[in-house]
Amino acid sequence: MTSNLQVSNIRQVFNDGNHNAFTDLCRFGEHIYLTFRSCPDGHMLFTSSRIVIMRSVDGVNWQQVHEFSVPKRDVRDPHFMVLNDKLFVYTGTWWVEPGDSSERDINDHLGYCAWSEDGSTWHGPVLLNGTHGHYIWRAGAHNGVGYLNGRRIRDFDVIVDRTQANEPMESWLMVSDDGFNWTPLGLMQPAYGDETAFVFEDDGSVLAVARCMERRPAQVCRASPPYTTWTQQDLDQYIGGPLLARWGEHYLVGGRKMRENAQPITTLYWLVDDQLQEAAELPSGGDNSYPGFVALSPQQGILSFYSSHEGSGTSLAPSAIYLADLSLR
Repeated sequence: MTSNLQVSNIRQVFNDGNHNAFTDLCRFGEHIYLTFRSCPDGHMLFTSSRIVIMRSVDGVNWQQVHEFSVPKRDVRDPHFMVLNDKLFVYTGTWWVEPGDSSERDINDHLGYCAWSEDGSTWHGPVLLNGTHGHYIWRAGAHNGVGYLNGRRIRDFDVIVDRTQANEPMESWLMVSDDGFNWTPLGLMQPAYGDETAFVFEDDGSVLAVARCMERRPAQVCRASPPYTTWTQQDLDQYIGGPLLARWGEHYLVGGRKMRENAQPITTLYWLVDDQLQEAAELPSGGDNSYPGFVALSPQQGILSFYSSHEGSGTSLAPSAIYLADLSLR
């Protein structure tokens, strides 16, 4: 059984005229933190991209506390993790060939992170050992150990035609004791692997919602400790940039929903018995989705997402970062 979801107070919190996208939220100490990518040149791969980190006490008033980029690389998809009393921000990066961002090799992926002990003074970015060839995505900690989703080409094969790279793309769970050195642990998706969000259950097992390439239906993936063996079950629709969050007794899912004869839209769902129940559609369009979420209480929460529907309406700048208040009735 699910509760009714009420969405209110939708507001722009960042719009500098750039293409701002790919959000995440977390709580660290007494603050809520928001991160996203900002790039004047748009959604695709550009060395002009940077990762922005902001924070707020109340979720209303925000200040920027850090930003970073990586020379000669596109940075995107930042995600938070709290481990060993440090707040990490992880980003997957592409090598960008000077003068031609279309020339790229998936096996050149590298993960980077910036981190802080207090949220005010930041370090990095530094290269994450063990991530070469992996495009890193969401992260999470459990019992003092860090975990990270990364996708890679099976056997690191060199695939010249990127249209042939979808089936051999794998999604992996990676593990680290310190947040800097990573090792592949378990194969979450053996084919068409993509962005994967995950949460830890009370019994230590992992529940994940994974996007699939070629707009195939998203999957529910599960594993028990030591997380080396995974099962996959198809959902009834595609989800782009998935969010999965445990909110009290509920499982909140969010992401981009594709629609016939209409622009895609950021949509929220409940995950119930491995089925999606649509809960709300957010005002969005053009290039959009990639939500983050922080529970403020068992009945109140805050959600981040991006959209270009009030900007370019496309994958070009401008695109804005939005927040929405969520409540259960």
